[in-house]
Amino acid sequence: MSEPLLDSFVHDESRVAYHLAGDGPELLLIHGVGVVGASWRPQLEGLADGFRMAAPDLPGFGASELPHGRPSVEGWAEAARALMDHLGWERAHVAGHSMGGLVAQQLALAHPRRVRSLALLCTGPRGSELASISLANLPLAVGSFVGTRRMRRRAFMRMVLSPRAAREDDLDAWAERFVPIYGRDVASPAPRLRMQLGALKDFDRSAELGGITAPTLVVSASHDRIAPPARGRALAAAIPGARYEEVDGMGHALPVEHAAFVNGRLHAAFA
Repeated sequence: MSEPLLDSFVHDESRVAYHLAGDGPELLLIHGVGVVGASWRPQLEGLADGFRMAAPDLPGFGASELPHGRPSVEGWAEAARALMDHLGWERAHVAGHSMGGLVAQQLALAHPRRVRSLALLCTGPRGSELASISLANLPLAVGSFVGTRRMRRRAFMRMVLSPRAAREDDLDAWAERFVPIYGRDVASPAPRLRMQLGALKDFDRSAELGGITAPTLVVSASHDRIAPPARGRALAAAIPGARYEEVDGMGHALPVEHAAFVNGRLHAAFA
């Protein structure tokens, strides 16, 4: 199979990079905080026979330029819509992970005719909830910023992986595996992380979720430290007709750690 194509276009006077792969119905993949479009690599590779996929680096992330002014979830959704325009996609299935789930919600609310269906993974109804750190997660969150490089890597991996994958012997190998997927060594803070989290905290359209008309699948992971299942259940309850699934034993990095499951669910939801 050929490598995903990396290309770019200009939106709002800024260059937006995106990965393009596969053939079939159009599928837009929207990443979360601190990562890039390549975080969808397991899907770009695993679903290439069934979908024509685009995974942007949202403005201010990865290879995409930061536009003038402060970034926002609304602005990221408009960049996603502009990518669809650039590719000539009238409508598309849309999958969003973590913060990308909020961007996907905004896209569905602002441009309902452009969204064929939604898959919202490891996310919730409010940006402030995803951007906050619980007391239970505070030691790992602090640990991902202090100490040796190896200590920071291991703390970050414990934050996002399932308990099974986060066994002591596996953490270093997982951290290496995440470098090309996350676009950075996880021991180093993501560029512009504070600005990204600020935009996320400002976003709350939870009272309007009843206006989403696209068929929606919400998937949570039972051991997700960042978006616990209660938030996924609340999100599904707020969207008319949404289906909810909870994956036992998994963590926030569900699309990477359990890619075969996620690929199967996306294929079933969007086929």
